[in-house]
Amino acid sequence: MMKMPVKIICDNNMPYAAEAFGTLGTVELREGRAITAADVRDAELLITRSTTKVTRELLTGSHLRFYGSAVIGTDHIDIPHLKQADIPWSAAPGCNAESVSNYLTAALLWLGGKHGFRLEGKTLGVIGVGNVGRKVCAKARALGMRVLACDPPRQLDASDVESRNFVALHELLAASEVITCHVPLTREGADRTYHMLDRAAFAQTKPGVILVNAARGEVLDTDALLEVLGQRVAHAVIDTWEGEPDYRPDLLARADIVSPHIAGHSFEGKVNGTMQVYAQACRVLGVPATFQPQLPPPPLPEWRGDAAGRTDEDLLREVVLAVYDIMGDDRRLRASCGTDAAARSKAFDRQRKDYPMRREFSATTVRVSHASEGLLRKLRGLGFQIG
Repeated sequence: MMKMPVKIICDNNMPYAAEAFGTLGTVELREGRAITAADVRDAELLITRSTTKVTRELLTGSHLRFYGSAVIGTDHIDIPHLKQADIPWSAAPGCNAESVSNYLTAALLWLGGKHGFRLEGKTLGVIGVGNVGRKVCAKARALGMRVLACDPPRQLDASDVESRNFVALHELLAASEVITCHVPLTREGADRTYHMLDRAAFAQTKPGVILVNAARGEVLDTDALLEVLGQRVAHAVIDTWEGEPDYRPDLLARADIVSPHIAGHSFEGKVNGTMQVYAQACRVLGVPATFQPQLPPPPLPEWRGDAAGRTDEDLLREVVLAVYDIMGDDRRLRASCGTDAAARSKAFDRQRKDYPMRREFSATTVRVSHASEGLLRKLRGLGFQIG
């Protein structure tokens, strides 16, 4: 018979956390950045997102039976200490990959409409081709873009057939008209990603390149970007920031689209994260996973339009931005960017916690009259249901 956990500490920015983990014990919800060693000391399960730094100091004196991180990245976790302390743990790889690819799709379509360029035929360079990068590549191809992919760690695996078509980073930088990052943050080794996009990298890019960072803020050297933004780098989309939640107002002022680290914050993405670590916790504890979430109806269950006399890209832009108002994210962050750094940081975290429900493209059925087979294929490629 399993000993039921006395106490489970969960980040309060996780949908269904109380309901799912409540099947295993008593759940106490906390603000992610505010979780302390005192909270954890008598807990048996700790479940967080990336805002909680899971360090030796946080876990000192604890008797955890499991730690779960309901996000993809692991740079906030002291993995060596978890191993040393013999604490089973799990992240949630791939949980919000679809969400991030939706974010990139909306960002690029909005930029094309704002600045009068077509995405079809442009070259997208994808740095990091894991769960997220693969989804991004698929969305780009659905938009008619040429894709270059770069992932040096994967290329070290001779059995990885997909990676044989990858290119070196310098080749990607030189040939891409749009560059997007989907790498973990690593600070050591030959393929470290800390400040991967620095002055030397920007010197290798095409003039007028578009840059998207929805990976980790420290992948990008902010000072180096500011030196070339508006010149060699024509447009920037910034979702992740160095030092967040204490982000750089000067970068916010000059970027085309900004958001408070929410590219992966679709409702499905967050639910997936919760359920992945819940399932792993159940396995560790030796009990069945009995909770199954019932998702609410999407804000826009159906979209109707007419393709007559319109380009595919213009219609795709309309439907994507109807489902995901990415500029609403931009407006909220800009409106909260005052002169007080502490207030900016609090607003950054508050917008992440109180993020409006955003459903993924697959939650919306699209009905388009006079649609060509090519357009319908693109809509399906982006993930929409076709009515």
